[in-house]
Amino acid sequence: MSPVRYPAPDLNSLPDDIKAKVLEVQEKAGFIPNVFLGLARRPAEWRAFFAYHDALMLKEDSGLSKGDREMIVTTTSAANQCLYCVVAHGAILRIYEKKPLVADQVAVNHRKADISPRQRAMLDFAMKVCQRSHEIEDADFEALHAHGFNDEDAWDIAAITAFFGLSNRMASFSGMVPNPEFYLMGRVPKAK
Repeated sequence: MSPVRYPAPDLNSLPDDIKAKVLEVQEKAGFIPNVFLGLARRPAEWRAFFAYHDALMLKEDSGLSKGDREMIVTTTSAANQCLYCVVAHGAILRIYEKKPLVADQVAVNHRKADISPRQRAMLDFAMKVCQRSHEIEDADFEALHAHGFNDEDAWDIAAITAFFGLSNRMASFSGMVPNPEFYLMGRVPKAK
């Protein structure tokens, strides 16, 4: 493994608002996910990134569950070959879905995964946005509608896919590695 080109800044050197958010995440997770410090080297970009992340991933009025959103991230991040995002979001997916095998399945081949037909349609759409967005047509929306998704849900699927395309590329080019804690999350019972 090559040396880290962009070392994470020291937590105590961060602007107060970013430091407070990082500490909040650490309190909740029990560790600091590397993305929080890795992107903090540019505070304005960090704020914009996490504001958009939260708008997409914490959205209350959506036809997508938290598990659906993480499934989109895991599946499309695998297509983009982003180790950090597959491991980190795969861990969150396993927890939300309460299925220890699902993240590995959707990362390798969502069409063979133990997921619902609705989720498969969602991931088919996400993968087309990820790999061939210029080919999206009415039939793609109709396939989603057949599974109860509306056009706003399609927007959410596409926006999550596109946002994590950015995230995948930033994590990959910068050499961001997954925290070791992510690998067992959702696979083994949480230590009390």
